[in-house]
Amino acid sequence: MKYILCFFLFFTSNSYFGQLHLQLDSIPFKSEELIKIERIGGDSLTSSFVISIKQGVKKHLHREHSETIYVIEGEAEMLLGDRTINIKKGDYIFIPKNTPHKVEVTSAIPLKVLSIQSPYFDGKDRLLLE
Repeated sequence: MKYILCFFLFFTSNSYFGQLHLQLDSIPFKSEELIKIERIGGDSLTSSFVISIKQGVKKHLHREHSETIYVIEGEAEMLLGDRTINIKKGDYIFIPKNTPHKVEVTSAIPLKVLSIQSPYFDGKDRLLLE
């Protein structure tokens, strides 16, 4: 019984577990920020973030992580591997591990995306390429 109680307290107090529903466009972005990364959930297998980008993200890759992106608002030109694509609200992009990628915002408003990385991402698996 003691172990069941500890398990229950751990998971009910865990901030990741408590955020099962979130209004993504309610996360604020200050005009002076170039990039804002807001962790919204995850566990040992995955991490979820809302990322707002005012200008762009330098070319980089993740050696151990795949990344799934859903565009919430804004538009950008994205380098994805060896091709360039235009992304906009409603677009879904899958980035396999070891794939170089870069973003340059083309809209008047910041690009806001939902980024889901797997496995768990602690920020260390980002290799800058420029």
